[in-house]
Amino acid sequence: MKTYCTILLLLLGAFTVNAQKVYKTSFKSEADKIIFVTEFKSEADMIVFDTKFKSEAKPYSGIWFWTTFKSEADWKVYFTKFKSEANLKVYFTKFKSEAGMK
Repeated sequence: MKTYCTILLLLLGAFTVNAQKVYKTSFKSEADKIIFVTEFKSEADMIVFDTKFKSEAKPYSGIWFWTTFKSEADWKVYFTKFKSEANLKVYFTKFKSEAGMK
């Protein structure tokens, strides 16, 4: 029973540690998220703040650290020009306090 609980906790932890270290890919087929950047905060699913510090990037916080290595990224993203193609609409903000999921 103890082993079962430990395995369950490890699996849940693996699924919740998603995102915020982000790599921009040129190919839609290798992306985890297809992103559409909206002009209006009210249209966004997530408000994103870009940080220069990897330690600030937390799961679903909306604080993104852009990595240069695909293997280091939690999310590989592809930016589309078409809102209908996207599975996540984001608005980029200049204020860290606004960042997060809506």
